[in-house]
Amino acid sequence: MKVDLFDFELPQDRIALRPVSPRDAARMLVARGGAMEDAGVRDLPRLLNPGDMLVFNDTRVIPAQLEGKRGDASIGATLHKREGVRRWRAFIRNAKRLQPGDRILFGIDASAIASDRAEDGSFALTFEGDEPVELLLARVGTMPLPPYIASKRDIDARDADDYQTMFAREEGAVAAPTASLHFTPELMAAIEAAGIEHATLTLHVGAGTFLPVKADDTDAHQMHAEWGRIDAKTAARLNGVRARGGRIVAVGTTVLRLLESAADENRFIQPFEGDTAIFITPGYRFKGIDALMTNFHLPRSTLFMLVSALMGLETMKAVYAHAIENEYRFYSYGDSSLLIP
Repeated sequence: MKVDLFDFELPQDRIALRPVSPRDAARMLVARGGAMEDAGVRDLPRLLNPGDMLVFNDTRVIPAQLEGKRGDASIGATLHKREGVRRWRAFIRNAKRLQPGDRILFGIDASAIASDRAEDGSFALTFEGDEPVELLLARVGTMPLPPYIASKRDIDARDADDYQTMFAREEGAVAAPTASLHFTPELMAAIEAAGIEHATLTLHVGAGTFLPVKADDTDAHQMHAEWGRIDAKTAARLNGVRARGGRIVAVGTTVLRLLESAADENRFIQPFEGDTAIFITPGYRFKGIDALMTNFHLPRSTLFMLVSALMGLETMKAVYAHAIENEYRFYSYGDSSLLIP
């Protein structure tokens, strides 16, 4: 499909630079087929059915944004996928000043050797020394806020908390599973009281999620791989929900992509561990999920293509037009939508 089909105009003042407080006070636009309802995240207990299951991503964002020097050249690095104990694949700012074999200094006592430049311009960075990379990043790294936020304000101490979900446990993401940012212990208690179940899985979100689609046609776009895991116990619980007539509601596109990667042709969720580079566009037949809760996405992005595959392109254009007209807040720190095909 032509990428131009997924374009729309978004006023810049609709981009949220901070989350609402408390988190579950965010608005939520509900779309059931072509019908729309203006609601709030706190309405989830009445919007879902007893026996449904919300599925969350328990990945934890690491401080993966680094600023360094190669000689007198300033080098920015955004880690996006772990390739070994000390080796990460990274997108590089000022990459023309970097060659394989070069050493980058990140502060006084942190350094990495660049190697293996890929076609997308990324490098492998192998961190030197014996200190665990996680401790090194905690000392010299910052939270990797999306470009549409980081370009408008500085990253600060608030983001260390604001950009983590309440489910964050498994370290490895370089972007938050933002649909889950709306949840609080109080909301989860209300959801449980309504008879709605929940489960967690892990998908380490990569910085590739923010990359623009540069191709003119979706067939020419290459997705970046991300690592995920669904254990056997969780897969069995998910299949049990379906067997009892409940719905699987993915909280976020990362959860959806992993569930679809793990689902077989009979709509059974299989245990899964490994990389997924699934790219979902209109025409895709969904097997792993029944509904999706997600924030509002970028024009021409793979995520807007995904929601258009779930609901239909014309429906999603109408949903986004309604959201823009009614001043919903967009992107990572913005409001939510509940999409029920």
